[in-house]
Amino acid sequence: MKLPEGDVVASRVLDDHERALRAAFDERLTGYLVLEPSATLLLDDDGAGVLTVRDGVPVLASHTGTERGGADALADLAGPGPVKAERRAVDPTDLAAVHDADGADALAVAPGEPARVLTGDRDLAAAARDRAPDDHPGHDAGDDPLESFLENENRVEQLREDARAEAERRAEEWGFVDELS
Repeated sequence: MKLPEGDVVASRVLDDHERALRAAFDERLTGYLVLEPSATLLLDDDGAGVLTVRDGVPVLASHTGTERGGADALADLAGPGPVKAERRAVDPTDLAAVHDADGADALAVAPGEPARVLTGDRDLAAAARDRAPDDHPGHDAGDDPLESFLENENRVEQLREDARAEAERRAEEWGFVDELS
């Protein structure tokens, strides 16, 4: 993801991701966060996470070390310990170009997902979901993985059929075929 340089709002080492996400949300930042987890700081590992925000609500996530995006990038960032957090403000028009670029959909995160995954702060996650506009690219991703899964009726039915077939196979293998009738 190619981002405009923007203006540094703050750059400091924090105890955890929560303070960085909360600050971006509270100040309604439009721009991005660069998050370098403790492994990067202490062990000289490669990679940092980049999280774009519009009006303080997370939109896209990517990880420079793993080159993964979206929810996978958040998983790469998750973990305890200090994090170097840099907040950069960007002109909304320039950021919109990033959000509308080819391939941006693969980097989209649900509005509350970064708070849930990186901090466990359900209040911050709910506040981000509430503030997110209807055209937020991560709305389709869903904030609740279980709810999203259950809404996919074809997938649920396929799992039921697979489980039924596996149960029948094991019953036959163990000599319980008569008990199934």
